[in-house]
Amino acid sequence: MKKTLTTLCAMLMCFLPLALCAQDNSKEGTNNMNGKKVLVAFFSRADENYNVGYIEKGNTQIIAEMIAEETGGTLFHIETVTPYPADYMECIDVAKKELNSKARPTIKGDAQVEDYDIIFLGYPNWWGDVPMAVYTFIKKHDWQGKTVIPFCTHEGSGLSSTEGKLKNACKGATFLKGLAIQGATAQNRQTQARQSVMNWLGKLEIKN
Repeated sequence: MKKTLTTLCAMLMCFLPLALCAQDNSKEGTNNMNGKKVLVAFFSRADENYNVGYIEKGNTQIIAEMIAEETGGTLFHIETVTPYPADYMECIDVAKKELNSKARPTIKGDAQVEDYDIIFLGYPNWWGDVPMAVYTFIKKHDWQGKTVIPFCTHEGSGLSSTEGKLKNACKGATFLKGLAIQGATAQNRQTQARQSVMNWLGKLEIKN
């Protein structure tokens, strides 16, 4: 009996590393980031939103978390020191004034962009632009040599002109194809949203 147990333990010890190795290889294949350090920085707003009502987690945050899960990236939530109003129409009024004046709202904390190779940059598309707080974040850092991959949530406008505006703001960065997902899909059809994220990530050409 003792000999049988010893043999079984030895067999388990042999197979365990193989199983762990298989799991690791599977994860690497999903990530597709070639060992690069990944940051997923995003602006997202909860409370009352267009087409989805009052929500506890913002549409863009949902997508950002999916990207971080698939890539092993570090999440950073770009948040303003002064919160936006919970009411949708009041928020629109504040955000539109910021856009027209090209305001740069003060944000909480920061992420060390310089420590990362790839930065996924997420935001809701507001009137064909990114929320002004995203520019506050961008202005704090040197983007030379970084790979930037934009993603946004929207209600019909897609990425529109946001990619071009980000390219102008992130001087010296290389941009890869962005992703646009409708806010209602992110909020209410998350299986579909995750599949879109995975398909998109699988097609990105990350250089060694």
